[in-house]
Amino acid sequence: MAARTPHLDDLEDLDRHDPALRAWLVESIRRLDADAQRSADTHLVRIPLPERWGIDLYLKDESTHLTGSLKHRLARSLFMYALVNGWLAPGMPVVEASSGSTAVSEAHFARVLGLPFIAVMPRSTSVEKIRLIEAQGGTCHFVDTADEMCAASQRLASELGGHFLDQFTYAERATDWRGHNNIAESILRQMADEPHPVPAWLVVAAGTGGTSATLGRYFRYRRLATRLCVADVENSAFFDGWADHDPGCRVEGSSRIEGIGRPQIEPSFIPAIVDRMIRVPDAASVAGAHFLSERLGRRVGASTGTNLIAVARIVQDMLARGETGSIVTLLCDSGERYGHSYFDRDWVAGQGWDLQPWLDELEAVFPRS
Repeated sequence: MAARTPHLDDLEDLDRHDPALRAWLVESIRRLDADAQRSADTHLVRIPLPERWGIDLYLKDESTHLTGSLKHRLARSLFMYALVNGWLAPGMPVVEASSGSTAVSEAHFARVLGLPFIAVMPRSTSVEKIRLIEAQGGTCHFVDTADEMCAASQRLASELGGHFLDQFTYAERATDWRGHNNIAESILRQMADEPHPVPAWLVVAAGTGGTSATLGRYFRYRRLATRLCVADVENSAFFDGWADHDPGCRVEGSSRIEGIGRPQIEPSFIPAIVDRMIRVPDAASVAGAHFLSERLGRRVGASTGTNLIAVARIVQDMLARGETGSIVTLLCDSGERYGHSYFDRDWVAGQGWDLQPWLDELEAVFPRS
């Protein structure tokens, strides 16, 4: 019996193209792009040091974003990444594990797209951040400790038929580290006319690890000699995991410096591109925030204080070696979010922190010019 002549009509064919969903996707991306076009870049603030040192210090002031923190860039990238991967749909609830600043920014972008947003966070999150999330239209779901956030977020997203953005996994891949106005490209452009336009050091604390991944990759991609230092805090696994080459490292408890430190090494943290790590005590981080707030005349958050302590250590080393050059670190968010915690004397005393020794250290390293 002769074989049947094949026909194109015989092919198995399943077309799931949804014109309405694609139109919603196009409109959603337009809204994110329009939001970006309405936003200016953030300032690069020079902190005066004695001219004879030949060391220049700069703060990339991410607190001036519309939603008030470094996480504004990340939140936009995470939503764009979820959209182009087909993970979002009209009316779909969006869930995130966040201790505050990421959730504030994500709540903003969820509202831009008309999507409900739920932040899963520790009960210890500052009252100010909770209010900011709610002011952006988001709602808060509380867990007892930081290591419960991701599992609770996955469970909640599943129950609601929603999507878990998962900043800890996707931060490093959602951001275009080669450019597209990422923070590294912005820093290098703003440094162009400075005495030392290529930084000797970039200093950043780790929360997801996504910012350090973007900075480290971009400066390597541009074939620049800039070194990357990651500052870590107490009750965080990043330092020990990096020091011991142990990606499975875990610690007990939660970081007391909001927005940074994690009980395990997160997928977005890329150890191989980190040149140096410095572990900063919590009291030092808070003292750093107080010190810099006084110098700037406005409050900065404790994660910025963490960065400043690591910068102080690097400045000491550069002076001892007779090295010159520039250092760039991040002003992550405003201290106005922490009026009931890091800037409340009774609250600080209740943590058992003595800030004065660290304030004295910083005064010695950063004398008034």
